[in-house]
Amino acid sequence: MDWAWVADHLDLIWRQTGRNAYLGLLAVAIGLLVSLPLGVACARFRWLYAPISAVATALYAVPSLAFFVVLLDYTGLRDRTIVIPLTVYTLSILVPAVVDGLSNVPENVRQSATAMGFAPTRRLLTVELPIAVPVVIAGLRVATVSSLSLVSIGSLLGDNFGGLGYFFTQGFQLPFPTEIWVGIVAVVTLALVADLVLVMVGRLLTPWIRRRKRRRITLLRRAKAGTAGT
Repeated sequence: MDWAWVADHLDLIWRQTGRNAYLGLLAVAIGLLVSLPLGVACARFRWLYAPISAVATALYAVPSLAFFVVLLDYTGLRDRTIVIPLTVYTLSILVPAVVDGLSNVPENVRQSATAMGFAPTRRLLTVELPIAVPVVIAGLRVATVSSLSLVSIGSLLGDNFGGLGYFFTQGFQLPFPTEIWVGIVAVVTLALVADLVLVMVGRLLTPWIRRRKRRRITLLRRAKAGTAGT
């Protein structure tokens, strides 16, 4: 590992890391916006789930490099050439996550919300989706890590399209292992940071889970104290 090279190229490392994060997270954000209505539709009309899931799975099976090359004739050397395939890949993860999350909402909760006068849209936004958040966040974490790692393949199209993949191509061509190691460490670090942020977001969106855990801990402590007293 050539630490002098790393110190001299910190600006390049930060720039490519930011580029990698931008492309990967943009794809995940668009994928989430598409997956939410698709997942809700599949949860409401179960017959839609099988064909949509089959199409998403089939597209996920397409190698990313082949996907990029096919799009070149239509989108050219632009960000969308990378973002579109990555967005499509997220659908195979996020759509099932949304469907599973909504399916886990207890039926008595839905009935209670309806009895309280909640319209279907209000019930979805204020009752069903909040309960589905933990499952959706779990799928979002997987999709985010996958997307951030796949961005690097875009470097085969050009230095400006692969984010941290730039260091992989340069490291193999020179050859210069330091650049390869920098790329690996940066991708892993970026994925871990993004995953940690999503975990924190999930906790902020589900405060009732923390209260439930604290209540359980309190009850367990009281039960142990009572047992010890006897």
